[in-house]
Amino acid sequence: MTHAISVRLDNEALLALGQLEAAGMTRSEAIRAALVEAAARRHDKQALAEEVAILEADEDDRAEMLAVVDIMERLRAPG
Repeated sequence: MTHAISVRLDNEALLALGQLEAAGMTRSEAIRAALVEAAARRHDKQALAEEVAILEADEDDRAEMLAVVDIMERLRAPG
């Protein structure tokens, strides 16, 4: 099912839309793709932030990470 909407675009959005149209997309395709991609990026950022929070709270993981850093520092060439 599709729904028609209207939007007001600033100059930056108009330029971006023009670039997508120049690449062969229709206005509707470009706007739909941009909305879906923006939502996916937001979801990915949120999922990554949640994963980082879980890892930061994992004391075993933090201890292992510090041990690896220590090993890497000892293996580093002097100078």
